[in-house]
Amino acid sequence: MRKITAKKVVIDFFWVTVGTILVALSLDLFLAPNKIAPGGVSGLAVVLQHLFGWPIGAVTLAINIPLFLIATKVLGTGFGAKTLYSTILLGVSIDALAFLKPLTHDTMLAAVYGGIIMGVGLGIVIKYGATTGGTDMAAMTLHKYIHFLSVGRILLIIDFIIITMAGIVFSPELALYALATEFITIKVIDLIQEGSGDERIAIIISDKYEEITKSILEEMERGVTELKGRGGYSKQEKNVLLCVVTRREVTTLRNLVKSIDPSAFVILSTAHEVLGEGFKNM
Repeated sequence: MRKITAKKVVIDFFWVTVGTILVALSLDLFLAPNKIAPGGVSGLAVVLQHLFGWPIGAVTLAINIPLFLIATKVLGTGFGAKTLYSTILLGVSIDALAFLKPLTHDTMLAAVYGGIIMGVGLGIVIKYGATTGGTDMAAMTLHKYIHFLSVGRILLIIDFIIITMAGIVFSPELALYALATEFITIKVIDLIQEGSGDERIAIIISDKYEEITKSILEEMERGVTELKGRGGYSKQEKNVLLCVVTRREVTTLRNLVKSIDPSAFVILSTAHEVLGEGFKNM
């Protein structure tokens, strides 16, 4: 089991805080004032604010906290303290920063810059081992009972429903801006997480391959294949590990390998498509 130092905990929570506040700012400064409702709980909260005048942050909390509790009961306690912290902080920050004046009333600029800032914020939050809750938790919970749909597809369906609602309440044009914001956000998150593909192929060469294999299997619950190799210069036999992870797991894998063997040799590349258990059906 890896040791988690107090310094690492402080750093993680610091960056989760920064990322969460950036998400709140993207809503307060760009998206909500221009009636752009991206997918997710925050987008739904923007729609409900317009209909009933409810504060966006309070609505976000009112939806996210029950989702967190349900997901914890159904899926276990794997979400952790950082996700709960980020979920609560997001709701509080959105309303606390609502006094700030919008930076633009140009819908196109709001969609673009709101998407960029939200993507940076969410990318940082994910990179440091948390999420802001919301539809991610709902999708994972539903996937427990709807096995024929992947988590990603359930997320797309939920986001599509929310953006469609926004199109009905606001206008079809604003729904199209919301789709553009969603696209930009996803692309920026991908950049923060190193690359734009959904899955990553990891090739790991380390003398501590057994310990790394055990940690990947137990902590990440991902499969690992051991290959035999030989150094071209040293002619020494080497064990080479091959595994596939999602883009959101790249940081976890990197930190895991680094904590066990800082001198390990790691190659990460994008897989255009992965078929099999844990990914797409064949």
